Amino acid sequence: MSNQNVSLSQAQQQVDGWIKTVGVKYFSELTNTAILMEEVGELARIMARKYGDQSFKKSESDKDLADEMADVLWVLICLANQTGVNLTEAFINNMEKKTVRDAERHKANEKLKE
Repeated sequence: MSNQNVSLSQAQQQVDGWIKTVGVKYFSELTNTAILMEEVGELARIMARKYGDQSFKKSESDKDLADEMADVLWVLICLANQTGVNLTEAFINNMEKKTVRDAERHKANEKLKE
């Protein structure tokens, strides 16, 4: 696939199409939740080594941050598809919630002042 912009809706459709053809069928929601936790752990491992205090082992030198983030997104999209969540609507609603709730909160946080 070439470099292109993909909407959340398109991503959900692409994942669904792939699952139903190449992947045969979705894993159960519980299995995908466990896989999501595993993928988040792999992402956290890279973050701890790249931005934290740990160092990479020789066997970890080929780990790709973007690929691990994409793995997390992939499984999250699977779960959204399985549970009937429209990620576009969920994202828009979540942004609105955060904007209203946090309109002044972060501006008043002394820890965030430069």
